[in-house]
Amino acid sequence: MATEIINTTPDCEIVSSRIFDTGINKLFRAWSDPNHLKNWWGPKGFTNTFNEFDFRVGGRWSFIMHAPDKGNFNNECEFIKIDEPYLIAWKRYSKPLFQVVASFEEMSPDKTKLVFKMLFDTAEECRKIKAFAVDKNEENFDRLEIELTKMTN
Repeated sequence: MATEIINTTPDCEIVSSRIFDTGINKLFRAWSDPNHLKNWWGPKGFTNTFNEFDFRVGGRWSFIMHAPDKGNFNNECEFIKIDEPYLIAWKRYSKPLFQVVASFEEMSPDKTKLVFKMLFDTAEECRKIKAFAVDKNEENFDRLEIELTKMTN
């Protein structure tokens, strides 16, 4: 079943971006290879258990995020668009419900801009998550930068 990326207005989006000191293909691999993704996905202190990672349109991504203090968060997602090495999008089936669109733009051979968008159906749903998601997304990017230093080209 194909799912479209939803059209939103700015009040229904959380947008985070960063320029990484790495090539576009390496950055895309950090997102598309579960052996790397599991190491950095989530805010500071979180760990992951991946149950399924079927990286193709219509494929499922099922995982549990383990909080550093207490709590486990089940995540059920479906990849809805993949355009290697420029875009990965998925839809969440576990609450909170939203779509994610990660786009990769080559700035130079060793600099890539990542734009990470969380898309919500309503402004109210977006507001509930935005209060903490912006800072947590930055923590996620910090962890991604560390993983990139460990990866070989």
